[in-house]
Amino acid sequence: MADGIQQAASKALLREMGLDEANIERRKKIVGFEASDLPRIAAIRDLVTQHADDYVTTFFNHLSGLDDARPLIASRAIAERARQLKREHLVAMVQGEYGMKYVEQRIELGILYAKAGLDARVFLGAFHQLLKHIGSAVMKQLDRKPVDGFESFMSLKKIAFFDIGLIVDILVFERERTIRQQQESIRELSTPVLQIRERLLLLPIIGVIDTQRARLITESLLRSIRANRAKVVVMDITGVATIDSKVSNHLLQTVTAARLMGAHVIVTGLSAEVAQSLVALGIELSKLNTVGDLQGGLEDAERILGYRVLTAEAGAGPAPEGT
Repeated sequence: MADGIQQAASKALLREMGLDEANIERRKKIVGFEASDLPRIAAIRDLVTQHADDYVTTFFNHLSGLDDARPLIASRAIAERARQLKREHLVAMVQGEYGMKYVEQRIELGILYAKAGLDARVFLGAFHQLLKHIGSAVMKQLDRKPVDGFESFMSLKKIAFFDIGLIVDILVFERERTIRQQQESIRELSTPVLQIRERLLLLPIIGVIDTQRARLITESLLRSIRANRAKVVVMDITGVATIDSKVSNHLLQTVTAARLMGAHVIVTGLSAEVAQSLVALGIELSKLNTVGDLQGGLEDAERILGYRVLTAEAGAGPAPEGT
């Protein structure tokens, strides 16, 4: 079951990274791999296969001495899986088949490294030690034919660099994905849409608004209007110090889009500086319904919804108009 999930994840990442047959062939060409390399690799196939466990030990012994690799080594389950995949990797390196299936296996290993937080530089250092160990063994076995030994190792090294390119790309891709997800979470937290009561939403905006954040505000608000069947939205910009023409136009478009979805938008907390900026920019403000502060905006919103606020003497809490 776990293997099936991992294979599915590998294939999904394969598609996301655009690793099709043409891309794979291009990567081989980049490292200079040719058909003439196949018999040279075949000449050292038995050597690499028979000593695969020793090479795996070399790789992980190097990692075990580095604090940066601790997450990969500390977990017994992850470490055992990594060792298994690395052994399969070494055996596959000398089989002469470097197509889609081979790449999928490298991706599975790369995903494991990425999940363990293995830095690309740490991986490269350990892989260098592995290649050094293999190279020494090849030259020792073919000491009477040093040229043949050197050429066989150089052919294998082409596949090694092909693999390095894949693994490093996976580590970078997964790291960037994590960063994007974190940024998205931060943006969502910075633009919460709150339901104050039935059909009434509050959108407090604090801090700097750039074009990207303005777009996110629009998307979040429109989704919330639909999900909550909102009729009134109070957009409070008390915490916004400055605003430029692009952002102000985007906010106006947000108000228009909300109106098309049947929601009335009240903008509150417009500071003197922001108001002056909007006037100086020549922004069309006739479509904006503005109120000085948040409390006034909520009171207006409740009136639009048909609520009225009763004093403590008259009765506690808001009540529908006419009751």
